[in-house]
Amino acid sequence: MALSIGIVVVSFVLTHMVPGNPALANLGQNPTPSEIRVFDQRNGLDKPLPVQLGLYFVHLLQGNLGTSQQTGDPVAHDLSMAIPATAELAITSIVIALIFGVGFGLVAALRRDGVTDFVLRILSLVGVSVPTFWLALIALYLLFFKLGIFPGGSRLSPTDTAPPHVTGMYTVDALLAGRWSTFWDALHHLLMPAMILAAANMGLLTRYTRSAVLEVMEHDYIRAAKAKGLSRRTVVFGHILRAALPSIVTVIGLAFANVMTGAVLVENIFSWPGIGQYGYQSSTTLDLPAIAGVSLFIAVVYVVVNFVVDVLYGVLDPRVRVE
Repeated sequence: MALSIGIVVVSFVLTHMVPGNPALANLGQNPTPSEIRVFDQRNGLDKPLPVQLGLYFVHLLQGNLGTSQQTGDPVAHDLSMAIPATAELAITSIVIALIFGVGFGLVAALRRDGVTDFVLRILSLVGVSVPTFWLALIALYLLFFKLGIFPGGSRLSPTDTAPPHVTGMYTVDALLAGRWSTFWDALHHLLMPAMILAAANMGLLTRYTRSAVLEVMEHDYIRAAKAKGLSRRTVVFGHILRAALPSIVTVIGLAFANVMTGAVLVENIFSWPGIGQYGYQSSTTLDLPAIAGVSLFIAVVYVVVNFVVDVLYGVLDPRVRVE
């Protein structure tokens, strides 16, 4: 809670310190002084900064995140529309990164110093090093413009309509509604940006899983398990990977939080109407309530993810459970 409040205060103060005028950013190039005065009064910008911050927290305690200066809608409503889109993208991205990253890391560790290990380490280094925006532009050019394998952006084709809103995630809502054509269309639009976001996390998970597995393989109980004549499958999945999981879960949690809150460039490149695009558009117009709302959302995500990781630690490793 303290972290969330601190992030909101810092973002609120820093946003007010940015050179620029929210009225000019929202009213156009040549607003009249009276229009600027009305805008400032309507949005509380004519009050001192401590008063604005105090009023914001009062409204926050009432569940009111304010009204967006950009859209004219409550910030809570805007966030409720943007968060499911980002969640769908983040979950798909993490699933892809988890399957391939942990799998590649395990294979690299089991074939240490071999050709396979060398190739996977190079690929993981490339995945971590290549800028996400560059990879997104290259993928958009090759897979959409040249080859036409994936659509260029947005969540659905122009000829399709959104499924009935239940979760806000189009693939899930389409399945719940039994609209298979919409599901495949939404999945087709989802895969390319999800794979781009997964690339860096896949490389990170590959390298981290390899290190964690190699560390576990040096323990005496692994040698004892092999000496007992246990099958390779039992040793790898029942002992080595299970012991390495608590360390890997930490990286997965941080990767999910990063994707959930930091997909700004990918969402803008692929016209994905998620929290990243909403935050970017809010920052360009100095939309103070929206910026504060996005900052609060980011803080809550990191707090929740860290809590879940701590809980999973106790589930995966009985030694850290608190009696």
